[in-house]
Amino acid sequence: MNETERSQAQAAWTRWTIGFFGSVAVTLLVLWGFASALDPFGLRVVNGHPPRPIMDINQRFMYPQLVRSGRFDSAIFGTSTMRLLDPAALSEGIGGRFANLAMNAATPWEQIQMADLFARQVATPRSVLWGIDSTWCEADATDPAKRLTPRPFPPWLYDGVGWRDWPQLMNLTTLEIAARLLAHHLGLMPERIRGDGYEVFTPPEPLYDLARARMHLYADRGGVAPEPGPIVPPESVSSEARAQWRFPALDWLDQALSRLPPQTRVLLVLPPAHYAMMPREGSIGGQHYDACKRDLAAMAARHGATVIDYALNSPITRRDENYWDRVHYRLPIARRIEADLVAVANGRPPQADGAVAVTQPR
Repeated sequence: MNETERSQAQAAWTRWTIGFFGSVAVTLLVLWGFASALDPFGLRVVNGHPPRPIMDINQRFMYPQLVRSGRFDSAIFGTSTMRLLDPAALSEGIGGRFANLAMNAATPWEQIQMADLFARQVATPRSVLWGIDSTWCEADATDPAKRLTPRPFPPWLYDGVGWRDWPQLMNLTTLEIAARLLAHHLGLMPERIRGDGYEVFTPPEPLYDLARARMHLYADRGGVAPEPGPIVPPESVSSEARAQWRFPALDWLDQALSRLPPQTRVLLVLPPAHYAMMPREGSIGGQHYDACKRDLAAMAARHGATVIDYALNSPITRRDENYWDRVHYRLPIARRIEADLVAVANGRPPQADGAVAVTQPR
């Protein structure tokens, strides 16, 4: 190959390289433009603008736009144990405009991020219902390793710095959600979650199978139900051991509630887990949980909040047929809880069957 041929070959490779990387850049720009135009996470949603239809089940990505839209002045926080509460029913019974912002397996840290976003975006929150699962009572709940779950969490959607959000749209998952949103606009696909965050994520009630549910309830016990009664006398716990009990996530909750205005109605709800999930009364674990509840009640009193406790050995938690598994109750229980919350918020007592204890602020 002479010098002229080498020069021509080198020029050809240069043109091919420029063309290849130029095509890649144009393709990426087109894909990013597609995702940006559809805007599945509602990055352009601000107060007064409607949120996008929710086309993905990862609530961590989908719900911030509900908060930023300004459509809701009341919120439900928590984990999946609060997701069956219908915000439409609570809006009608309590007043205000509720969104259900509870997220599957949300850690205390993730819940705090959502609550802080709500407190910053909503000038005068009317009501807050916050589900307090037993994870709030864990001694290591605030450890960095406990802040996240295997589910992706996007801190950039919660930090209030909008210009940093747009580059995050360049990934395959976002493109898939944007494509679903386009299909929804074309009438080809329904929204995945209702526009106020409500979703019945449990199986259809006609498919309920008690035998299958009991497999989940007692899987770690060979199908044998534990003794529901208290341990008498209670297990011994030294004063030194009690003095070491700490519930650091409650400090986060304390700070989050302090960021709400005094006129916000706050209901702290301990959801009704099946009794096989809860520590047995009188056990060391049970006494530890009771201590956490006392600290929660004291903190609630400082903020004028009401504690509504279903985490009891009760007619709800002892009945296997009320549950799909140890933490997920069925729709009739959700409707019962909604009725109780409406009653308490309106100054009336809840259903008097021993299933719930209410601690009002003094």
